[in-house]
Amino acid sequence: MSNNIVPFTFDQHQVRVVAIEGEPWFVLADLTRVLGLSQYRADRLDDGVIQNHPIPDRLGRIQNATIVSEAGMYEVVIRSDKPEAAAFRRWITSEVLPQIRKTGTYGRVAEITKSDLARMVLESEAERAQLAARVEADAPKVLFADSVATSDATILVGELAKILRGNGIEIGQNRLFAKLRDEGFLIKREGTDYNMPTQKAMELELFKIKETAITHSDGHVTVNKTPKVTGKGQSYFINRYTPTAA
Repeated sequence: MSNNIVPFTFDQHQVRVVAIEGEPWFVLADLTRVLGLSQYRADRLDDGVIQNHPIPDRLGRIQNATIVSEAGMYEVVIRSDKPEAAAFRRWITSEVLPQIRKTGTYGRVAEITKSDLARMVLESEAERAQLAARVEADAPKVLFADSVATSDATILVGELAKILRGNGIEIGQNRLFAKLRDEGFLIKREGTDYNMPTQKAMELELFKIKETAITHSDGHVTVNKTPKVTGKGQSYFINRYTPTAA
């Protein structure tokens, strides 16, 4: 098993990658620092994309760090509203990941300057405009960033709304919840199952339900249920809600 810990530098911030059997795992604390997600909660991620791994700190002491897989990294990145997130994602997918898959490690410690960052942001915006043109010319095919549709990563309904806005659909979290209820994908009746996936949605494998146990101050435990959109669901709803070309 290859466990190469490889640091690289993005806009003067170190992000460490652990290559495990040729696959990249990212140190979660480094990702959240670069992406400005100081309040990020690791329990938002599914068990399959997150684990603990021994990593030496700056003094050489072994610390048990939380690392996330490539799918987990995408889920973390999509939560960031910083302009740098697009450049970070593009650099990771176009340069770092291909080299890790090819060699099991990243060949150099890279430094991104501010001018590099500005260039990549501009290139990312130009690329986004080209993708939008392709959507209009080739409806109902919809471009879905970073191969999330084929991954095991799940996202919240609010994050799906953000992706839909990126595809030119003006909708927010509350309006999307209402739309999903009206169209029979989420339960609309008031009660403990409100906003949970309907039987139809579960049979189509569009959602998973994440259950989180919450221990209250008096000792009793309740279970919080959250609907999360699967990769298949993300692709389904983007194609469903993207306007077709005239």
